[in-house]
Amino acid sequence: MTGSAAMAASQDAPAADGFARAHAQLLADHDLQFSFTSIQLQPIPAWFKPLAQLLAAIAKLIAPVLQWLFWLGLAAIVAAVLYFIAREIIRQRWPGRRKGAAIVLQPEWRPEPARARALLEDADRMAEQGLYTEAAHLLLFRSIEDIDGRRPRLVRPALTARDIARLQDLPATAAAAFSIIAQAVERSIFGGRGLDSEAFAECRRAYEAFAFPEAWA
Repeated sequence: MTGSAAMAASQDAPAADGFARAHAQLLADHDLQFSFTSIQLQPIPAWFKPLAQLLAAIAKLIAPVLQWLFWLGLAAIVAAVLYFIAREIIRQRWPGRRKGAAIVLQPEWRPEPARARALLEDADRMAEQGLYTEAAHLLLFRSIEDIDGRRPRLVRPALTARDIARLQDLPATAAAAFSIIAQAVERSIFGGRGLDSEAFAECRRAYEAFAFPEAWA
C-alpha cells in the first residue's frame, strides 16, 4: 500500500466509526418505529352486499333514462343557442319586422284622461303663482312617466329629452308634442332664463296633444 492510500484509509476510518455510532444511536431510540406490521383490512359487512347489489340494479334500470335525459338536455341547449343566434340575425338584418311587432298599440296603454287632467290642473296652479318654468318641468317629467308606462324599458337614464323625442317607438303625434315640451324646458335650463306665460301655454297645449288618447291613434 502506498503512502497516499494509507493516508486515505486512515481518514475514512473515523468517518465510518462515526456513522456506525450514529446508526446504533438511532436504533436505540425507542420513540422511533422501524418495524411495521402488515395492515389488516376489515372485511366488508354482510349487510352491505345486498345494498350494493340493490344500488347496482337501480343504476342499471335508470341508465337508459339518464342517457335520454342527457341527449334531451343537450338538444335543448343547442336549440336555445340557435334561437338566440337567429333572433340576433333577424334583429340586425330586418329591424323593421321587430319594431313593427313592438309598436302594436293597445287601448289599455293609453293614459287615463282623469290623470292627465289632474296633472294639467296642478300645472295651472303653479302657473297662476308665476312658476311657469316649474310647471313646464312637471309636464315634462310626467310625460316621461307616461312613455315609460306604455313602453317599459324604452326610456333609459342616459337619454336626454331630445333623445326621447326622437325614439322611433313613439307615435309621430306624441313625439312632436313631447319635443315641444322638451325644447322649452331645455331653453330654460341651458339658456338661463325662465319660461313666461306664453311658453307655458305652448307646453300645456303640447301636453294635451301628447297625453290624451287621440295622440296615440
